[in-house]
Amino acid sequence: MELIAVATGPGSFTGVRVGLTSAKAWGEIYKAPLVGVSRLEAIASHAPAGAPWTAAFFDAHRGQIFAALYRSTGHKLELVESDVVTAPRDFLNAVNAHSREAPVRWISLDPQLVSTLPEWNSRAALNQQIESCPAELARAIGEIAEERLRRGLTTDALHLDANYVRRSDAESFWKGPTLRA
Repeated sequence: MELIAVATGPGSFTGVRVGLTSAKAWGEIYKAPLVGVSRLEAIASHAPAGAPWTAAFFDAHRGQIFAALYRSTGHKLELVESDVVTAPRDFLNAVNAHSREAPVRWISLDPQLVSTLPEWNSRAALNQQIESCPAELARAIGEIAEERLRRGLTTDALHLDANYVRRSDAESFWKGPTLRA
């Protein structure tokens, strides 16, 4: 095995944890390099070419989305800020603040979470739309990982880490005793 590519999140806490644990185990067993790829980057890689910005997002439930904004530099995407979990309206406003009226390639697994907002009309007036991304992201994750392997950007099981973005439900809803210093 030459490479193990794995989505590092964001997404379901349990899904991310199981995927990373499996990839780390295979990496140890096969002594193969590992490359972790953000699920949002894999989504962004499906956006049509031709704009200086790419906005990727998908449903995080609880009225929120996982989202990231990328600057397009040639054929590469450069993450502008860390992946976030936020309200759809707040992400739209953040993208508008960064891009002003410059074209943005919008892509999502759940376009309606932003396209149904009244604020979306300003982007629609600029002839922008939100493309639907295919749910199957394994190929994009593999292609991004192969490109990183060529550049020597791999890791090992010890250093591969999750991108949870949001705390797990167990942490969020913990009702146990609080620790005091």
